[in-house]
Amino acid sequence: MKKLSGGTRGAVAPRGRAGAFARPVGMSLGLSLMALHPLAMAAEQAASAAADAASTTATASATASATAASDAQVLPTVTVNGANGNGWRARTASVAGYDNAPLRDTPASITVVTRAQLDDQQAKRLSDVVRNDASVNNDYAPVGYYEGFSIRGFALDPASAYRLDGLTLSGEQNVALENKERVEILKGLAGIDSGVIAPGGVVNYVNKRPENVASVTAGVDSRGSTSAAVDLGRRFGPDDQFGLRVNAAKENMHSYIDGTNGRRSFGSIAADWNINPQASLQLNAEFQQWIQRSASGYQLLGGTVVPSAVSSSKLLGAQSWAKPLTTDALYINGRFDYAFNDNWRAYVSAGRSRTMIDDNVAFVYGCYYAASCSAGSTSPYFFGANGDYDVYDYRSPGEYRRNDEMRAAVDGKFTTGALRHDVLFGTSALHRVVHLSDPVYDYVGSENIYGPDETFSPSPNSPSVSFPQLDAWQYSLFATDRVSLGDHWQVLAGGRAVFLRQKAWTSQDGPETGTDKSALLPQVALVYKPFEPLSIYASYSKDLSLGDQAPVRASNAYSFLPPVESHQYEIGAKYDWANRLSLTAAVFSITKPFEYAQPDASESGYTFVQHGTERHDGIELSASGRVSERVSVTASVAAIRARAYDSGTPAYEGHQVINVPALHAALNADWAVPGLPGFDLLGGLEYSSSRNANEEGTARVPGWIVVNAGARYTTKIAGHRTVVRLWVDNLFNRYYWRDAGEQQGDAYLFLGAPRTARLSVTYDF
Repeated sequence: MKKLSGGTRGAVAPRGRAGAFARPVGMSLGLSLMALHPLAMAAEQAASAAADAASTTATASATASATAASDAQVLPTVTVNGANGNGWRARTASVAGYDNAPLRDTPASITVVTRAQLDDQQAKRLSDVVRNDASVNNDYAPVGYYEGFSIRGFALDPASAYRLDGLTLSGEQNVALENKERVEILKGLAGIDSGVIAPGGVVNYVNKRPENVASVTAGVDSRGSTSAAVDLGRRFGPDDQFGLRVNAAKENMHSYIDGTNGRRSFGSIAADWNINPQASLQLNAEFQQWIQRSASGYQLLGGTVVPSAVSSSKLLGAQSWAKPLTTDALYINGRFDYAFNDNWRAYVSAGRSRTMIDDNVAFVYGCYYAASCSAGSTSPYFFGANGDYDVYDYRSPGEYRRNDEMRAAVDGKFTTGALRHDVLFGTSALHRVVHLSDPVYDYVGSENIYGPDETFSPSPNSPSVSFPQLDAWQYSLFATDRVSLGDHWQVLAGGRAVFLRQKAWTSQDGPETGTDKSALLPQVALVYKPFEPLSIYASYSKDLSLGDQAPVRASNAYSFLPPVESHQYEIGAKYDWANRLSLTAAVFSITKPFEYAQPDASESGYTFVQHGTERHDGIELSASGRVSERVSVTASVAAIRARAYDSGTPAYEGHQVINVPALHAALNADWAVPGLPGFDLLGGLEYSSSRNANEEGTARVPGWIVVNAGARYTTKIAGHRTVVRLWVDNLFNRYYWRDAGEQQGDAYLFLGAPRTARLSVTYDF
């Protein structure tokens, strides 16, 4: 193994820090949000006018009823029992190519987390959202840093897997949820809709649109966090031609990990203009600043043992000179729609996503400089067998990532004889730019996970100025045709031609490397509807994803492997029971080249390669909707067998891939309590089987069950709707490892949050 010199910059690169530029991001642009006060006055006037109109309508209705009663026979009294609203069940999604396509007719596995679920579970970030879907797992999601996830066992690519209204986001951020109407999760390959993307799937955020609304929400949690949010909107003009909606939020975050408190500010604006019956224009902009000290993860002791009896509140490597990580995220987009007639329409959309990160942390990694590690046989890329670890002064200011995307498409319907066609074709272009500096990454001292905190002096070195490290273009042409043969059969056939051109630099003065790749990504599906509520489908998809970046411990450290192709076969069924409960099942198989640090005789001891095949086979079951007049549920189960084959390293084969549970399940329920109008009890349960914590499969984190509970009470105060919500995460204070994910070749462990109660009040005015 190559000897690492003491105290030098870049001696051992932190997972997810130095290699964070591995993917295609958005441009700097100033944004000024209009003042909230005029809109609040307009919303109040609209609410008053609506109340007057309702009163007038009620009076007229009562007069008409009295007249009718005098002329008609008096009928017996009829009692009508209204069912609860089904806010947890979605019927459509826009994440699989078509806008607002019916879920039952879409030959893909999709989960939609609605606004009602986000509110009831008091979701603050994406990790709160994805616990509703058992196919999604945390994958390197530390407190204070942007979160990573995997779907069906494959890590999501932050360059292209996260969307807002269908256009890519820079995934190096924690996206605000206050202005989101729903979150859509497409599981599996998405080549037609998304182009170059990792095989796990896509997360698409959908913005709230302007409507007459005025509400304020205040919240607090058991750790002392506080938050406030306002949602103001109005439609105005002739025939409500114009619409405007503003969301703003402020949050002070008190974390369960000592020393990692933070704060967040957010603002957004959405505008609509229905130009005429054929044309419409939408504009959106949002900005968020997130400031919070990030927490390092644990690593295996000696590379083989999961730490035991460690504190979930301890901040590893705590140093007074470490600063909070600051993330400034800006997103703007626009979309113009035009309907030629009832059957044909076109749209053009464009968006820009930009994140600026100043990363400052006392980072914990490995044990190379600890005496207990260097004296024994412990790998320097893990904690020492006795719990020793190294602390680094890591400073990476000016991390700039930008995604610019444009998309134009036409969709239409026509018939050819007995065949009905629903076609979509168009083009898109994505430009991703990444600027990073040569960071300060200097060893400052060693300590132990079980010992007291020690004080070290920071490095005297300074980082370089930020410089370009990635410039990537993706151009695409896509087309699909959904052909209906009578009422029972549909055939979907399509594809996307992708042209990828990428340039990368590993250092300011380093050589330029380039990638030019083109591919045709087909997708075909057959759908059979034996009767109206049931849909059965079989599909095949091919996808292209960028090659991973080699970790620092490899002989080819920081180099990018070439793009790889993935293949997916899926069979599924969707059934609407009594038009109130949606049931789905899917069986899938996904394959891609296995990318890993292969042990060898090189000076470093490893070389990062593409060798063999990684295959994930699984089954997914889900349900959402009402099981009775008073009970609504969402339920999800995923069983996945993830293996590596023909890798050339037998120790990495024959067992589950790292951080992929063989079985994962989630259940959430809402019960309207009889005799207590407006009062609902809420509950949730999440189960995960054990998962491997290293590539060899010799270390495993135990399985766990976490129970959540809550309540919702809806009433009126001063004639205005008021909703009080309580939600308790980890009700029984379960101690568990929620995440054993990898980040750029190194494995990390993160404990789940202890019991946390959140209380919020929403007042409509």
